[in-house]
Amino acid sequence: MEDRIFLLVKVTIKTTHSNIHDAIQELQSKTELSVSSTPNVEVLQTKIIELNTKN
Repeated sequence: MEDRIFLLVKVTIKTTHSNIHDAIQELQSKTELSVSSTPNVEVLQTKIIELNTKN
């Protein structure tokens, strides 16, 4: 069976950015994500869903 799930990640940060949206954008663009398969679950694809924090 193939399906899609969403995993949430909690990240606590300290930043020199004056605007939190700049920090979020930097993390979204620089983060490398790795989700490993298990004996019972094969990971087919992973992707960070970017938050649109600026207009």
